[in-house]
Amino acid sequence: MACRNLVSTNMGVRFRIPLQKLHPLSRAIHHRYSGNTNPQRPPHRTAARYFTSMSRLPMRPPKPSPGSGRSHQQQRNFWVVRLAARLLKLRYILLGTAVGGGYTAKKTYEEWKDMLPDFSEYNWVIPDFVWELSEQIDLDKLAKALPEMEEIAKLLPDFDKIGENFTFLKSLLSSGVSLGSEVKGAGLHLLLETSGDPSLKATDSSTTATQDDKQYKKSSDKEKIDQLQEELLRTQLKYQRMLERLEKENKELRKVVLQKDDKGIHQRKIKKSLIDLYSEVLDILSDYDANYNTQDHLPRVVVVGDQSAGKTSVLEMIAQARIFPRGSGEMMTRSPVKVTLSEGPHHVALFKDSGREFDLTKEEDLAALRHEIELRMRKSVKEGQTVSSETISLSVKGPGIQRMVLVDLPGVISTVTTGMATDTKETIFSISRAYMQNPNAIILCIQDGSVDAERSIVTDLVSQMDPHGKRTIFVLTKVDLAEKNLASPSRIQQIVEGKLFPMKALGYFAVVTGKGSSGESIDSIKDYEEDFFQSSRLLRDGMLKAHQVTTKNLSLAVSDCFWKMVRESVEQQADVFKASRFNLETEWKNNYPRLRELDRNELFEKAKNEILDEVISLSQVTPQHWESILQKKLWERVSTHVIENIYLPAAQTMDSGTFNTTVDIKLKQWTDKQLPHKALEVAWETLQEEFARFMAEYKGKDQDDIFDKLKEAVKDESIKRHKWNERAMDSLRVIQHNALEDRSITDKPQWDAAIQFMEETLQTRLKDTESVIKDMVGPDWKQRWLNWQNRTPDQHIRNETKNELDRLLKLHDDHTAYLANDEVTTVRKNLEGRGVEVDPVLIKDTWHQLYRRHFLQKALSHCNLCKRGFYYYQRHFVDSELECNDVVLFWRIQRMLVITANTLRQQLTNTEVRRLEKNVKEVLDDFGEDMERKTQLITGRRVQLAEDLKKVREIQEKLEAFIEALHKEK
Repeated sequence: MACRNLVSTNMGVRFRIPLQKLHPLSRAIHHRYSGNTNPQRPPHRTAARYFTSMSRLPMRPPKPSPGSGRSHQQQRNFWVVRLAARLLKLRYILLGTAVGGGYTAKKTYEEWKDMLPDFSEYNWVIPDFVWELSEQIDLDKLAKALPEMEEIAKLLPDFDKIGENFTFLKSLLSSGVSLGSEVKGAGLHLLLETSGDPSLKATDSSTTATQDDKQYKKSSDKEKIDQLQEELLRTQLKYQRMLERLEKENKELRKVVLQKDDKGIHQRKIKKSLIDLYSEVLDILSDYDANYNTQDHLPRVVVVGDQSAGKTSVLEMIAQARIFPRGSGEMMTRSPVKVTLSEGPHHVALFKDSGREFDLTKEEDLAALRHEIELRMRKSVKEGQTVSSETISLSVKGPGIQRMVLVDLPGVISTVTTGMATDTKETIFSISRAYMQNPNAIILCIQDGSVDAERSIVTDLVSQMDPHGKRTIFVLTKVDLAEKNLASPSRIQQIVEGKLFPMKALGYFAVVTGKGSSGESIDSIKDYEEDFFQSSRLLRDGMLKAHQVTTKNLSLAVSDCFWKMVRESVEQQADVFKASRFNLETEWKNNYPRLRELDRNELFEKAKNEILDEVISLSQVTPQHWESILQKKLWERVSTHVIENIYLPAAQTMDSGTFNTTVDIKLKQWTDKQLPHKALEVAWETLQEEFARFMAEYKGKDQDDIFDKLKEAVKDESIKRHKWNERAMDSLRVIQHNALEDRSITDKPQWDAAIQFMEETLQTRLKDTESVIKDMVGPDWKQRWLNWQNRTPDQHIRNETKNELDRLLKLHDDHTAYLANDEVTTVRKNLEGRGVEVDPVLIKDTWHQLYRRHFLQKALSHCNLCKRGFYYYQRHFVDSELECNDVVLFWRIQRMLVITANTLRQQLTNTEVRRLEKNVKEVLDDFGEDMERKTQLITGRRVQLAEDLKKVREIQEKLEAFIEALHKEK
């Protein structure tokens, strides 16, 4: 009580710190002992009045009259004394409060500590290596390395921007845009549920008045939403692929960590159950294309039956979970499903290629598992087909489950219905035969007891595959309906005794797998099955024996038969694979003695590294080399346009002013429309050629020809995906326009370089023109006499026309580029006078080539004169008969080529080469995940032999491990 009073005394002191900022323990103490009988007053004042000595102070004396000065002095002296007394008492109050608070805090801490359970008894739950890890890891250093709260707060999203986005979406809703259907899957449909929100209603009412003004925004908003949805889907696919890759890597790393003995971590071998070891062997065999007559004869339980006979229901009763998708009369099993059953503490299921565990005790996990199985089935079915032979592997573990491996096959049908492929019936029969022809496979034949036995198809198929019934177990389902509908119960007795069907079996069973409702649980079906057989007259009258009924007895019998078959045949199968391994190794040693046995995945990784090395070589190309080849290829691409469409038309003008005007107009049009696009085409083609050149030059002594097809496919796909930066064209257009506008030649070397460039260009064009004329007129007299060549009639006519037009050019050296009509008529009559009939079109074509040669020859002679024209150029050709505007034009073109090549080189080295390298990596990653593509690109007997050898070795090793574990279990 004394401590409690001390604590209460503390409550009378006014705290400067608010109660919300106190330590949680202090607040708990405060609320526990603070009394508050008057709710109108603050608690600390109430406590001070009732529990402190300050509440017993003497009453203040009445105020004296204003005239009494002595009493005023006396009162002032007493006021000082009272203040000192109160301060002395306050010291003891503070001391008592500190002592009482500390004692109460310690007592409260001890009470809480006593309430906590003793966790030392549960140390066995945590593995030993966790305690050893805790000794190796310094938690203090780890805590110091963690970021501060301020840094973490910076990583949080901007909630203001999120609020603005929600406001924008609300406005879209109010304007009538239906977001729910357009952004399905992006989570925005949750906003539709807030239609009753007052804020939305207010927005709706306010936007109704301005709906006409915002109507034109709907289409743009819809386009934005479509773009967001497409981007979201692409991002989801990208990160889904990354997530699957990371899950696979995480699974492998977990194995490595558990098996690694480093820094006190004990080596732990992952111990797998017997049935899991056996299931892994079957998984490998399902993907193995057997050669050398090596066939998969390992035992498994094959579940066959007519469609809707209850195969899936029987398998679910054995697995004790509703794991398969269901449909009323519809084909649901579209591919074989291998189910490995084993006993375990928890009822879970998982696929062989996924680390996710489905908890079969939770309905949401069961629904997700059924959905995943259905998706895998539909994915395995190729386009245009109804069923697939690709096996889906699933493991189910749980308490009380019998260990075995079952394969659920598509139900046998008698008629192909609408929507099915025409070969569906034959495909199902082929798949069923492939599994049942295994001499060690146990056939679980399911027959619907509610239909006439004569309608059964599967019994004939089973009797063909196992005529003596040495490995067949017959199961009659829906016995409750059979007993209810059949007039003669003895017919059921004939079926389970093997007297009605021609097929034979090891055992006969009768089961009930529910009342036909998909929502029934396994426990309720079991109860219904047991109740039915307990009250059924079939069992009561002795028509059925007790060991022949219920799925529990069936699963026990099938499991015993399965393990008996495994023990009898597994060692023989191991010897078969051992012989197959010897044959494969012998073939490899004889054909590829100096090569390592690399399978397709290992070869792909090797090729991937080589391709990446070749791509990196692109970054080592010198800038001079890039600019040289870019400038050369660009001029080859645009030279024809420059000569034919710019230089020749401008050269036909009479004065320099018209020449420069024509040149400027045509250069501007060319730059705006064609030149940037042509330049980017040249750069892209150059990058492709250099990439192909490096890949071709990389071939050497160590180059493996087996990679040629893969490298070619990677190169083509990378180039196909690569797109040049769109903004580069706009910037390049500006650069080229500025370069062509410049006419200031600063020094004589630049002038000489322009003249040399002009001469080389004109000489090249002159050679081409002379070659065309030579082809037109045929061989000259030397070739006719020395090489015994003759002219054709058409060449003879063209030669006569050429001679006539040459005389015309000699008479009129400054003739224009085109012939007048009267000149054409004159030439024609002159030729007719010599007995040569000629068409006016032929005259004009011949004139075009002759005048072109004549013009180029004059231009070359003018170019020689301009070699000394730099002095006149500096004076702007004032008081000079020599005008070299054509040299200035070629200097402008040459300078544009240099600047364009330099700009393209910078884009290549800084951006495009890296983007191409990124594309190559993405293509290689995509090819690496596509096994079908790798099979097409990496082929040959060497690859297939390495694949088979790897598979056979793996199968043999796992079989030997299984046999060793099987002997230990005995």
